[in-house]
Amino acid sequence: MTPIAGAQQRRSISPPPQKKPKTTSMQLRVNRGRAQHRAWRYTCQPKTAARRHSLSLSKMSVYGPVVKIHPVVLASICDSYERRNEGASRVIGTLLGTIDKHSIEVTNCFSVPHNESEDEVAVDMEFAKNMYDLHKRVSPTEVIIGWYATGFDITEHSVLIHEYYSREATNPIHLTMDTALQSGKMSIRAYVSAQMGVPGKTVGVMFTPLTVKYVYYDTERIGVDLLQRTRVLPNRTKGLTSDLSQVGGSAARVQDMLTTMLAYIDDVLSGKVAADNSVGRFLMDLVNKVPTISAEDFENMLNSNINDLLMVTYLSNLTQAQIALNEKLVLL
Repeated sequence: MTPIAGAQQRRSISPPPQKKPKTTSMQLRVNRGRAQHRAWRYTCQPKTAARRHSLSLSKMSVYGPVVKIHPVVLASICDSYERRNEGASRVIGTLLGTIDKHSIEVTNCFSVPHNESEDEVAVDMEFAKNMYDLHKRVSPTEVIIGWYATGFDITEHSVLIHEYYSREATNPIHLTMDTALQSGKMSIRAYVSAQMGVPGKTVGVMFTPLTVKYVYYDTERIGVDLLQRTRVLPNRTKGLTSDLSQVGGSAARVQDMLTTMLAYIDDVLSGKVAADNSVGRFLMDLVNKVPTISAEDFENMLNSNINDLLMVTYLSNLTQAQIALNEKLVLL
């Protein structure tokens, strides 16, 4: 793999050196390279390390925060997998986002170069640190919340990488994405680790699954809707529509939702459908959010906003034409 942060700055991940019992299947080995810097490497026995030190509990009850993932994160992971180095079986990367009391929101990510073999795994920590510093300049509120890996299951190397991210974030999450469609679909799972074992003896790591939800901003919704429309097209391609077409499509969707809501209300009033209190509360909140305004005032407000939009569009086009004219005059 071509070094990104420099061969002499590349280091493999490791926890601080600790004495391990002879019964454990993990050993810590210290090497010194030509640059006379320490490189901590884990040497694993793959047949037993995963069984003893990682446990994926996908069918157990889920306790913990809800993981909210944005579409841009999933697209970035797929792009990293498609651009992976030749011979690489999977890609890993850092997850960025925000944390509150009951949820973890994943809003961004970036891939991290790494090498894996049957015996050891090496991660370019210097590259990960530099990328995180660059992201902090753009989005200071985003912090490291965990890491991701492509693949269907948790491997023995995942335990080693997770220990490194445990020093970068408090209780980090591990996100897996089945980009190879081994389960027949692109399953996405999130885990949180917990130490398990007997004190003073071999200590393992248990990965407990978390609830995963998909959220998006209004700007991301445009891309998601565009991708959804490509599913029914023969050539699987779809161009961007004009602003007027988007407004028309949004108005049509709102009209369809209002029709569905009115049909539901009529069925409840006629006794065909049992009333649902939660739906009634949502409808009451929707009605209360509609401002009380006369038709004449609404029309005046709409016309005023349209005039402002047209003025901004005209000024932007005028500025673009002025810049293009200035570039041609400079070349003369």
